[in-house]
Amino acid sequence: MRKVVSFDCYRTLINFDTKSATHEIVKDRLAEAGVDAEQFHHDAYVMRFQGVVDGYRPYREVVRRTLRSVMLLHGLEYQDEDGDALIEAIKKFQPFREVPEALRRLKSAYDIAILSNSEDDLITYAVDALGVEFDYVLTAEQAGAYKPLPEAFEYLMKATERGPEDIIHAAQGWEYDIMPTKRYAGMRRIWVNRYGFQGSDAFQPYEEISDLSELPGLLGV
Repeated sequence: MRKVVSFDCYRTLINFDTKSATHEIVKDRLAEAGVDAEQFHHDAYVMRFQGVVDGYRPYREVVRRTLRSVMLLHGLEYQDEDGDALIEAIKKFQPFREVPEALRRLKSAYDIAILSNSEDDLITYAVDALGVEFDYVLTAEQAGAYKPLPEAFEYLMKATERGPEDIIHAAQGWEYDIMPTKRYAGMRRIWVNRYGFQGSDAFQPYEEISDLSELPGLLGV
């Protein structure tokens, strides 16, 4: 049985630019209300994290609730069309340029999997955009839990029938993927640090790359 390279999808494989998409929806209202855009988007990021660790609800609901909550926090009126527009934007996000070729190279030696904080029907847009056949496409909907909760990673191991020593997990998400997988001794963890964030020795051992073009060579493909 081959080892599995598992990936977070959004921001690791797909350029999941919800900040820009959200800004396009609310920018006029931000300006009218004199709201600091960076603070608004920071608050949205924090609220989205809180939304996935508070018990499972469908991802579309998490997206809508987060947008509604951050708009209320900053005194902006939320409309159902705002949530609809953000969901539609998510469907159209595209892969980072180097990703499809890196995935094709990895498939020659490994099974490849997605473990995504998404829904089954929504993740299909990302998979279609990637244009590479995955051996496993796993979602929070299937697991009944979102990363960083342990139930999500336990589902990865159950669905692939691999233990931690047979899984290589590659992800951009520090708090969603790299921090929580420290608990799994034997799992090789690779941080795809696209944005030059600061890591931490407290969560070693992990390896660090700047984008997915480095991964096949690192894994000997």
